[in-house]
Amino acid sequence: MKIKTIEENNIKIAIVNSKEVVIDSVQSALDFIATINYETGSNRIILNKSAICGDFFDLSTRLAGEILQKFIIYHIKIAIVGDFSTYTSKSLKAFIYECNKGRDLFFLPDEKQAIEKLSIN
Repeated sequence: MKIKTIEENNIKIAIVNSKEVVIDSVQSALDFIATINYETGSNRIILNKSAICGDFFDLSTRLAGEILQKFIIYHIKIAIVGDFSTYTSKSLKAFIYECNKGRDLFFLPDEKQAIEKLSIN
């Protein structure tokens, strides 16, 4: 897992790239939040989609809701970056759409858009 920190509009953002899955359970999400906060001091994270297990994107497992709830509870804004067009689930597409309308959780195609969303107060 590689962590890079940038500052945009006086807001520190941690950009995390990992070739391995780093979030596959609620506990691993909590560990991830703690690690990023400890190492960077940032409460805004960009994470590549491939670093999250496949079950997360199957809403029937309820894993996405449980994990994202932890990010909200600990006041962590996160943008998950990748190609989401491959998913055919209408409920997942609706979930992504609703998240992207909010202010804390985003599913975006690239890092540039993620930085734009997370650098807004």
